[in-house]
Amino acid sequence: MADKRDYYEVLGVEKGATKKDIKKAYRKLAMEYHPDVSEDPEAGEKFKEISEAYAVLSDEEKRNTYDQYGHAGMNGFSQEDIFNNINFEDIFRGFGFGGSSGGGGGGFESIFDLFGFGGGRRNGPQQGDDVLYEMKITLEEASQGVEEDIEVPHKKTCPRCNGSKAEPGTESRTCDVCGGSGQVRQVQNTPLGQFATIRPCSACRGEGKIIDTPCHECHGKGIVRQKSTINVKIPAGVEDGSRLRVPGEGDVGKRGGPPGDLYVLIRVKPHQYFQREGANLHYEKPISFVQATLGDKVDVPTIDGEVELKIPAGTQTGTSFRIKGQGMPHLRWNGKGNLYVKVKVITPRKLSPRQKELLEEFADISGDEIYNEDKGFFDKVKDAISH
Repeated sequence: MADKRDYYEVLGVEKGATKKDIKKAYRKLAMEYHPDVSEDPEAGEKFKEISEAYAVLSDEEKRNTYDQYGHAGMNGFSQEDIFNNINFEDIFRGFGFGGSSGGGGGGFESIFDLFGFGGGRRNGPQQGDDVLYEMKITLEEASQGVEEDIEVPHKKTCPRCNGSKAEPGTESRTCDVCGGSGQVRQVQNTPLGQFATIRPCSACRGEGKIIDTPCHECHGKGIVRQKSTINVKIPAGVEDGSRLRVPGEGDVGKRGGPPGDLYVLIRVKPHQYFQREGANLHYEKPISFVQATLGDKVDVPTIDGEVELKIPAGTQTGTSFRIKGQGMPHLRWNGKGNLYVKVKVITPRKLSPRQKELLEEFADISGDEIYNEDKGFFDKVKDAISH
């Protein structure tokens, strides 16, 4: 499957579906596409697809991440992380696929075993999760570019035990239950044949070793959450919603795996004057009736200062003027966009008697008929008789 389908589409449920609806939809599809019962040659891939969709949408935290960022938000999760804490046996038990022969817990390892994800990968090196950091900047900073130190919370190797999880000076011992493999394998007989599951060893929690004296600082996790100061350089012309990748500054990897990456999500704050459209800026300039009629030269703001704009005589409200090269820098090539100034003619609300007189004289010369609500009843009758 080249492009991943929407998880809600995969299960055939609406985005606002309840957990009960999601579980019901998955049970129905699982019964149809489980490789042990389906004759569809693509059943294995379809079953893996619906299982992954269920694993995400049935977990509140993963579902919220998916609803906000889509499949991109799941990049920080390994296949193991996605299926973790999902009790598939509880679902399959009604179909005869499951049933416990000792030991509870999630059945995601059986999904790994069924489709060749490899239960053994649980004990191998794993890359750390990516970290998303939201950084807010002004439009001026987006125009000029900015270099800034940010404080990023992420997971790092415990400095006290150096990731060993044991208190310094103490030693761990090999788990007697799993022999140090971190896994136990169980074979269950079902009406459809044998169903093998591989689970983390409950005695050592999948680590292969027992730690009698956990590290006091990380409480036996080998990882602590801390803030790191990271210098980031935001290029000129960056747009709202852009993501800057900083390699290796995500969460620490597991069991010697490489760290994840840091993604800095850029949020450009709304500006007091300008609206942005790509590399172009838009600005609305209010002018008076006299300026629009007779023409004028006015100062307009740009992202770098003020420039003079000539308003031709007879300019109509809504007319847009282009000021070349006064927009935002292009992110991928040299040069800048344009500034578009849209004029808005402001009609005066209050006029002095002399101003009214001059406008009425102007209207009379122009041949315009003016209905003056300020005139009294007898003045209006007099005007009507004279016409």
